[in-house]
Amino acid sequence: MNLPDFSHIEFANPWFFWLLIIIPLMIWWYARKRKQIEATFKISSLEGLKKIPVSWKVRLRPLLLVLRLLAITLLIVALARPQATNVTESIDSEGIDIVICLDVSGSMLAEDFQPNRVDAAKKLAIDFVEHRPSDRIGLVIFAGESFTQCPITTDHSVLINQIQKVSLGTMEDGTAIGMGLATSVARLRDSRGKSKIIILLTDGVNNTGLIDPLTAMKIAKLYHIKVYTIGIGTYGVAPYPVPMPGGGVQMQDMQVQIDTALLQRIASATGGEYFRATGNTSLANIYKQINSMEKSKVKITAFKRYEELFFPLAIAALILFFIEIMLRYTFFKSLP
Repeated sequence: MNLPDFSHIEFANPWFFWLLIIIPLMIWWYARKRKQIEATFKISSLEGLKKIPVSWKVRLRPLLLVLRLLAITLLIVALARPQATNVTESIDSEGIDIVICLDVSGSMLAEDFQPNRVDAAKKLAIDFVEHRPSDRIGLVIFAGESFTQCPITTDHSVLINQIQKVSLGTMEDGTAIGMGLATSVARLRDSRGKSKIIILLTDGVNNTGLIDPLTAMKIAKLYHIKVYTIGIGTYGVAPYPVPMPGGGVQMQDMQVQIDTALLQRIASATGGEYFRATGNTSLANIYKQINSMEKSKVKITAFKRYEELFFPLAIAALILFFIEIMLRYTFFKSLP
């Protein structure tokens, strides 16, 4: 039998441990009895007695008491019924299917977020994914067109790796909000999740694309997909890196233009909500709000199994009792 993990041992009858008070009482009784049977006489000197050899039986006689005390201790522990517990859990989760739809147009390099909008959005998207272990999540990116960077998946390590790989300049520049939303809907339309969510992040105004944002909104509503929209950017102007003709980069202030009315309309029509993120902290708080509003249902059923451990202890106690009795009436029989 494998040795049990002592951190998972319980006792069915722990009150039997009160019987351990017998142990010190037996030691006291034994010591008192030995004093009573020892002969007492007066002599002028002990020098002569020191030369008398002590029998090995006399030296080993306390072994009888030790054997009896060990046997009684093991018997008491056996009566307390030690049990090794093994807990298994059955997890039944009803996750939410989510697509993060991220704007990767050139304006996402603006540095009103640290270090810039796109890197801040990527970092906080990863934080969001790490807090949704039971959900299937995917990633769609868009600029002048849209692309599925990662289909919805429960393998969040793959998804996080794909979020980290997101970079600007991989597609034609522009802000095709309708295309990004339509591609996200396509990833979710056949989903069987109890809830289907799109988190759309953009810092601009729809200015290109083959699909109008309102058409994409109607398709999302048709498939019962809730869209949370987030406008990324401070109010007024934001510093933006502009390449110079002779090489290098110069920071220039650019007007922040976010189609708030459109984003509010998309969110309202689909049962979602519109948020405005003006910095890293506010974007982090928005993700926390969405995380709290969209709770996954996870049911955990625990099964506890017990393995009785008293039997080996009881056998060991009986063996010690037997050894003690055999020694008492054989090797130590001649001793008082």
